Amino acid sequence: MAHPTQTPHRTPLRRISQGSLFRLSRSGAYPDAPHGLGFIQPAMTEFLDEAEALQTNMVGMKHLSDSLATFNESFASWLYVMNMNALTTDWMQTPLPESFELAKKRAEESAIAAAEAMKHAREAEEQARRARHLADQSAFTEMTEPDTTYMGNTTTATGASAGSGKSGSIPKKKVGAKPKMTAKEKKERSMEIDRIVSCLPLEFRGSDPSLRRNMETVIEGLLAAPGNTVKLHDLIKPPDLNQARVNKCLIALVNRKVVKKDNSSGTVMYSWVGIP
Repeated sequence: MAHPTQTPHRTPLRRISQGSLFRLSRSGAYPDAPHGLGFIQPAMTEFLDEAEALQTNMVGMKHLSDSLATFNESFASWLYVMNMNALTTDWMQTPLPESFELAKKRAEESAIAAAEAMKHAREAEEQARRARHLADQSAFTEMTEPDTTYMGNTTTATGASAGSGKSGSIPKKKVGAKPKMTAKEKKERSMEIDRIVSCLPLEFRGSDPSLRRNMETVIEGLLAAPGNTVKLHDLIKPPDLNQARVNKCLIALVNRKVVKKDNSSGTVMYSWVGIP
């Protein structure tokens, strides 16, 4: 009985490499190669060509990487610029040409309104000045023209004796008391005095009530005097308004240029000027 043919034992660890130099040397790929190590030259030449191709490809990859890096930097800069542009210029409520026209129109309306307000203010000031002037003139007229009362003439018969009949009385000018001021005139005079006192130092504006009353009395005396000119002694009304108080009030009025002091004639006279 014949024994079966046994296959030779091959260890996987010692398996011959398919690309080994020994197998390459025993193959017929290069039949013209010399014996020994002569077959290595064409293999190394091919290896060199492949290595150069690999180097060329790696250089191309490096160039591609550099180009991508440059592109990424440029693209990132562009994105940053677009973001900044959106934050600085892309406003939802940006003014339109109509907005500028509306602003110009509003500015013109404001200017016209301001001009009209100034005009009304000047007119009101002019009216107030005229009212004060008329009030001063009326007060001056009332103070310089006293009431006159003429007595009626009694005509006696012609040829009547002087002792038995009433002799005819000649027209006689009677100086009466100054007419009283109306309520409106009193109110205007009070407002005028308050306006003058408000321009004086603090002690005349209420910190000293008695001094304020004295100042009001002095101002009323100046306004009531003929020609608005008086002497210092004409304003003294003891015991409250003595000479020292009158002098103090007149000094304050002169310093405020409401009253003018004149001593050119040898006698000190105080003339009413009013608030400039």
